[in-house]
Amino acid sequence: MGAAFLSSWPWDNLGFFKYVLYGPLVGKALAGRAWEAASPDRWLCLLLALFALRALTYQLWSSYSNMLFLTRRRRIVRDGVDFEQIDKEWDWDNFLILQITMAATALYVFPSLRHLPGWNTGGLAVAAVLHVAATEPLFYAAHRAFHGARLFARYHALHHSNMVPTPFTAGFATPLEHVVLGLLMALPLAGACAAGLGSVGLTFAYVLSFDFLRAMGHCNVELFPGGLFRSLPFLRYLIYTPTYHTIHHTGKKANFCLFMPLFDRLGGTLDASSWELQTKNRAGMDEVPDFVFLAHVVDVMQSMHVPFVMRTFASTPFAVRAFLLPLWPIALLFMFMVWAWSKTFVISYYHLRGKLHQIWAVPRYGFHYFLPFAKDGINDQIELAILRADRMGVKVVSLAALNKNEALNGGGTLFVNKHPNLRVRVVHGNTLTAAVILNEIPKGTTEVFMTGATSKLGRAIALYLCRKKIRVMMMTLSTERFQKIQKEAAAEDQQYLVQVTKFQSAEQCKTWIVGKWLSPREQRWAPPGTHFHQFVVPPILGFRRDCTYGKLAAMRLPKDARGLGSCEFSLERGVVHACHAGGVVHFLEGYAHHEVGAIDIDRIDVVWEAALKHGIRPV
Repeated sequence: MGAAFLSSWPWDNLGFFKYVLYGPLVGKALAGRAWEAASPDRWLCLLLALFALRALTYQLWSSYSNMLFLTRRRRIVRDGVDFEQIDKEWDWDNFLILQITMAATALYVFPSLRHLPGWNTGGLAVAAVLHVAATEPLFYAAHRAFHGARLFARYHALHHSNMVPTPFTAGFATPLEHVVLGLLMALPLAGACAAGLGSVGLTFAYVLSFDFLRAMGHCNVELFPGGLFRSLPFLRYLIYTPTYHTIHHTGKKANFCLFMPLFDRLGGTLDASSWELQTKNRAGMDEVPDFVFLAHVVDVMQSMHVPFVMRTFASTPFAVRAFLLPLWPIALLFMFMVWAWSKTFVISYYHLRGKLHQIWAVPRYGFHYFLPFAKDGINDQIELAILRADRMGVKVVSLAALNKNEALNGGGTLFVNKHPNLRVRVVHGNTLTAAVILNEIPKGTTEVFMTGATSKLGRAIALYLCRKKIRVMMMTLSTERFQKIQKEAAAEDQQYLVQVTKFQSAEQCKTWIVGKWLSPREQRWAPPGTHFHQFVVPPILGFRRDCTYGKLAAMRLPKDARGLGSCEFSLERGVVHACHAGGVVHFLEGYAHHEVGAIDIDRIDVVWEAALKHGIRPV
C-alpha cells in the first residue's frame, strides 16, 4: 500500500537545500526593495519577518526547555531527548515552508490583504471571538478525528512517536495536519479582514501568540504556579498547561484541546488528574545523580555547542560553522557574565542502567586555566561542586581535562586531602585514558617516541611500556624528572626508558605518542607512515598527509545508555572522553577509593577489563 495523501513532505530529500524554497519570495522582496515603506512589495518583507519570528519563537522555547540549570526540577517527562528523536525532529520547521506558501498564495489571490493598516483595535475583538467560537472547537473535532484508528495510523502517529515532548515536537507532524492547522489559524484573521478590521499588528500578534502557546504546551517544563488555578478555578478551562498537554502525549486518550480545556470538558475528554499533576510538577523534584562528569568550556566558539543554544548543533560533533560567527559577540558577552556571576551548572544528562548521570560545567574557559591569578578561583569552583555533590549523595565525580590539571590541584589530590571525609569518590579518569592509548599501540611495536613524557599520563604510559620490553624515547630536557620516573621501573626494565632531547632522535620511529603540542615543523621529523597517538589538549593539527593522526582518548558508552542527545566536544555520537568513561567504570564497579594523583600502573589493565565487561568499548 502506498503512502497516504499528504503524509510526507515533498522536499524530504532536499536536506538543507529545502530553504531554497524561500528563494522566490526572498528574490522578489530584494528586487522590489520591499523594506522601503513606499514599496508595493512591502508585504513580502513583513511576511518573511513574521515567519522568521515564528521560527525564533520555537527556537527560544527549545533553548529554555534545555536550560537544565533552570528547568530540571520542573521537567514533566524525566527521560532525556536522545539522538534518534533529535534526528526525527530535525526538519521540524517544514511546516513553516508550507504555511508561508499558503499565506503568500492568499495574498496573491486577495490583493487587498497586502495593504492592511498597522493596527485596528476592533480586529482584536473579532479575532478573539472567532478563535473561541471557531478555531478551538474545530481543532478539537479535527484532533479527535486524527486519533481515529485509520487517520492516526496514517498521519497523527508520527507526532506521537516521540515520548518526550519538546517545542520542536509541535512542528513534527504530517503536511495534511499542518494544512488543517494553518487553515484553522487563519480563520480569526480572515474574519477580522472580512469585517474590515484586519491589520498587520493583529496578524503578528495572533500568529506569534498561537506559536508561543503551541511551543509552550510541548516544552516539557511546568510553568504555571499551582496556586493560580486554586485561586482562580475558571482559568482551568481557559488555558492549558504543559502538564495538561503532556498527559495527552503520553496517554493519547484525553486532553485533546488546542489551548482551552473547556472543550475537553464539553467533550468529556478532560483527564481528572490534570490539575493535581500540574501542581505536583510545578512544585518540582530534584533528582540526585549517581554520577557527575565535571567538565569545563573549551573556548567561546565551543560554548555554543550545548543543547540550550542549538539542540541540533549540539547533537553533532563540534566544528566551527559559518552560522556561529554572528553569534560570537553574544557568546563572548556570555563568557564575561558567567565568569563574574555563575557557579557550576548542569548541562545535560543521560540514564545508564536505571541510574542518572549528569554533566556539570565549571563556568571557566580553557584560557582561564593558564592565568596565574585565576587558579584559586577555579579550584574554589571545583571544590564547591564536589561538596555540593557530596551533600546530594552523588557516588562519583569525574574531573574533565583541565579540571584535574596537575599544576592546578594535583590531579584532584588537593580536594581529597582537604576533605578526608568525603563520601563522594573523586576520580580523574586518567587510568582508563592511559589504557585507551596503550591499547591503540599495535602489537609487535618495539619502540615509541613520546612528548609530554614526564607528565602524569606520560609517566604511566612509559612505565607500562617498559614492563612490556618496549623502548620508550622520552622527550624531555629535565634529566632530574626523567631519572625520577626511570627509578620507578624495575631494575631489569630501566634500560627501556631512554631520555632524548631532540626530535631528530625519532627520525626512524613510526609510533609517536603526543602529550605536548607539536608544531608542523616538529612533526616533519617523523618518518612517512608515522601514526600520532595523542593525549594533548587541544589535539595537534594534522599537518602531514603521509602520516595518520589519532584522536583524543575516548570510548563508546554502552548501548543501553538512554537519553543521550549531545556530543562531547568533537567526538562522535555516543562517544565520551576516556576520563568520563573512567568515572563511569569507577561507579559501575563500585570502587571505594578515590582515583587522584599519580596513576597506579598496576590498575591500568584492571580498569580496561572492567570497562569492556560493562560494554564500554574502544572507538
